[in-house]
Amino acid sequence: MRHACRYWQRRSPQARRRPSSCRATAAWKARAAIDAGLKALYATGLFQDIKLEQNGSRLLILVVEAPVINRVAFEGNRHVKDEQLTGEVQSKPRGPLSRPMLQADVERIIDVYHRAGRYDVRAEPKLVELPNNRVDLVFEIVEGQKTTVRQIRFVGNRAFGKSQLKNVIKTSESNLLSFLKSSDVYDPDRVEADRDLLRRFYLSKGYADVQIVGAAAEYDPARKGFVITFTIDEGDLYRFGTLDIVSNVKEVSADTLRAMLIAKAGGLYNAEAIEKTGENMTISLSKRGYPFAQVRPRGDRDRARRVVAVTFVVDEGSRAYIERINIHGNTRTRDYVIRREFEIGEGDAYNKLLLDRAERRLKNLGYFKSVKITTEPGSAPDRVVVNVAVEDQQTGDFSVSGGYSTAQGWLAEVSVGERNLFGGGAAAKASVTYGQYSRGFSLAYSEPYFLGYGVAPGIEIFARQNLQSPYQSYGIETYGATVHLGVPIDENWSAQLRYSIFRQQITVASTLMSCNLDVSTGGPANFPGCETGGQASGAIKQAALAGPQWVSQPGYSLTYSTLDNNRNPTSGVYAKFNQDIAGLGGDENFIKTTTDARYYYNVFGDVVAVGRVQAGNVTGFGGQSVPIFQAFFGGPWLVRGFAPNGFGPRDLTAGTSNDNVGGSSFAGATAELQSPVPGIPKDAGLRPTTFAPPIFPSSLCGQGGNPSNCNGPADSTKPRVAAGAGLIWDSPFGALRVDYAVPLVKQSYDVTQRFRFSAGPGF
Repeated sequence: MRHACRYWQRRSPQARRRPSSCRATAAWKARAAIDAGLKALYATGLFQDIKLEQNGSRLLILVVEAPVINRVAFEGNRHVKDEQLTGEVQSKPRGPLSRPMLQADVERIIDVYHRAGRYDVRAEPKLVELPNNRVDLVFEIVEGQKTTVRQIRFVGNRAFGKSQLKNVIKTSESNLLSFLKSSDVYDPDRVEADRDLLRRFYLSKGYADVQIVGAAAEYDPARKGFVITFTIDEGDLYRFGTLDIVSNVKEVSADTLRAMLIAKAGGLYNAEAIEKTGENMTISLSKRGYPFAQVRPRGDRDRARRVVAVTFVVDEGSRAYIERINIHGNTRTRDYVIRREFEIGEGDAYNKLLLDRAERRLKNLGYFKSVKITTEPGSAPDRVVVNVAVEDQQTGDFSVSGGYSTAQGWLAEVSVGERNLFGGGAAAKASVTYGQYSRGFSLAYSEPYFLGYGVAPGIEIFARQNLQSPYQSYGIETYGATVHLGVPIDENWSAQLRYSIFRQQITVASTLMSCNLDVSTGGPANFPGCETGGQASGAIKQAALAGPQWVSQPGYSLTYSTLDNNRNPTSGVYAKFNQDIAGLGGDENFIKTTTDARYYYNVFGDVVAVGRVQAGNVTGFGGQSVPIFQAFFGGPWLVRGFAPNGFGPRDLTAGTSNDNVGGSSFAGATAELQSPVPGIPKDAGLRPTTFAPPIFPSSLCGQGGNPSNCNGPADSTKPRVAAGAGLIWDSPFGALRVDYAVPLVKQSYDVTQRFRFSAGPGF
């Protein structure tokens, strides 16, 4: 038909008589061309209305130009700034007004509010006509109430309770304290990230087949919030089978890499252990001169025996180099702060494992809302461009808090801190404390990287004053400074070197010092019976009469941690060893050593068992005895059920205040169970506790007011034992804790305190 129509078109007008089918085809083409032109005119956005009129053989196009936007304004937006909305909308000043663009802008504004957790938002564009075909565009916004998460449910979870799983995810339920947080605002992106967190959690606990089937969010009009349901298919619990290494790199044997295996045959399957093993092997191979080596874990699942055999295959890998690292989105944090978290740089061999490691390290800094590392081809086949997209978040902290404890009375604290000072990654904090029995201030500054190296120097200046209280007849004033240097050793080990210099002085009320002390006998030098007025202990008087003492001490700490969660651990080990040596100048010579080790074990569901061991020793040297303010004073920090300074070496001289004069060594152990309490926020936990017998031996017994006299009823080498229950809540106001403990083994001169309450930071 097309060829026939072309034939009739080539004939002369006198001979040409086209068939009707040819005339229809031409008319159709004409209409299609007109329609396409009309759409193209509308697509320019320059015209508000377009009309077509047929005038004989001519086509008239009548247009009405679109108004020009004079300005774009927003009204009613209290929770989203104008700058953020201006960056989202496409309608701009001095541009044409387009109805389709207006509708798209309304949808973009609504999307912004949805991301901020407000789903009841309404936005309506209004036009204010101006001369010369100009208009003001005003978006009237009704924000509505914040749409929160009212309930989080888990379906299919058998191994772990809902409270424990709620601690894994970032989204939280709305409660009375929601005004202090934003994690209860519904955010679909956060919920999607929570699915990955749940999956990784199960993979680290032995559930190799786990699937987070879905994360459904349903809006409940009655509760004016969302109900989020995570559906979990846990699968079976697996253990590690054989762990092998196959090296396809000729110069590297499998045996040389075997020491880097974190996973153990027979242990619970742990995907994180596999991941860390691959990272450690990759770093080691790179240091040995194989930057392109790739470590690929290969799992062989035996579903009948429920074991996973893992083989780490080491290949040389294809050669690729990092051409450039581009960083975007950091409006505050400086580039070098981001780049120093990378163990590879521009020009180095490309390694995906190390890039994944850098992404995790950037997220752990706490400086960014989001971190995303992607790659794209470079200028050559063996070149790769790395793109790092981050979004800064607020890192400043300001708090005004207060609390009360039975040990320290009421206490108030004001603190201001910054975790990313001037965008350089340094941390600074200043705090002032004022309380009934305790007062002071501190200024601290630390730098996470010194001269580009992974060491963290810092300094703290402090002053503290502990006043006379119902638990001690004297006060202690301390002021000084500490400089420290943190050194990471590996993923689990870290060390800190420090030096402290401070001045300490014991103060005693004059009414408690009226009986002078005969140093030769350890008794009163005045008249017999002058101590009947409640005099201070002879040991306390000696320290007070000695006056201010300067202490100059270097020290160090070693820390080991495999905790799964630093704030609410459910498994792992935390151990810290401290040692300080005074004598580098100053007035005192002593060695003080303490250690604290904790073991967390998930018994079942949300029930966690905690075992804790504490020990310490302080010994004088150079002919000096241990100063009383460096001794150990037994109290609820070691055995609950006893008052502060409630047990330990005590001066029982008749007529004195019977002060605890401190011990030179201690050891204690505690067994504890933790479980959530139904009906209260997930950060609360009921902790029934039992205590193994802690031993508190001492060479500073203080019998009769003589610190060297260890004979008599105040010899404190006998154990103290207590058992009880407690409730602890890590609230936004600080740690809230209530304990009720019953002393089971004690001495007649001990001071007990069954009920203990504490609130606010630092108790």
